[in-house]
Amino acid sequence: MSENFGQLIYLGLLLVALGGWMMVEYRNRLGFALRTALAWGMIFLGVIAGYGLWNDLRQDLVPTQISGANTVAIPIAADGHYYPRLLVNGQDITFMADTGASEIVLSQSDARDLGIDLTNLAYLGTANTANGTVRTARVQLDSVVFGPFKDGDIAAYVTDGEMEGSLLGMSYLGRFDIAIKSEEMVLSR
Repeated sequence: MSENFGQLIYLGLLLVALGGWMMVEYRNRLGFALRTALAWGMIFLGVIAGYGLWNDLRQDLVPTQISGANTVAIPIAADGHYYPRLLVNGQDITFMADTGASEIVLSQSDARDLGIDLTNLAYLGTANTANGTVRTARVQLDSVVFGPFKDGDIAAYVTDGEMEGSLLGMSYLGRFDIAIKSEEMVLSR
């Protein structure tokens, strides 16, 4: 309580000093001084309101996953999906957790970010997706880090079809115990 009181006194002294300076500086133009002070006050309040709302907005726009000693909790996004972030070959990749997908499927954009040369891939397989059948090429991921978990030599597939993002399928998710509760997916080993 005494700390808050001290801060309040400090703020009061600051306002008195600022007000005194404005009175001296604008003594013959008091109307102009009040308009200027009101404008800056509104700007200041807008910045404070924006800063105060940012944490709430950021949580809604980009939910953040929380890692524990042997768990990773992924909050549900506004679209009803879970988006885990993994460090793949040193590159931060956001996936959509898809328990209906058998494998890890990389979008062409994410594959390029990982340094995979798309022109030299052998698209020998096929996959049935919601958008139809696509050709797939198998690749190896040397390093996959997901919260406290580190895995190496993980198989993944790149499709020649259009994808908005990469999918994290059961070939990787199956390594974890999966629980969905309180609007979050909790993965543990």
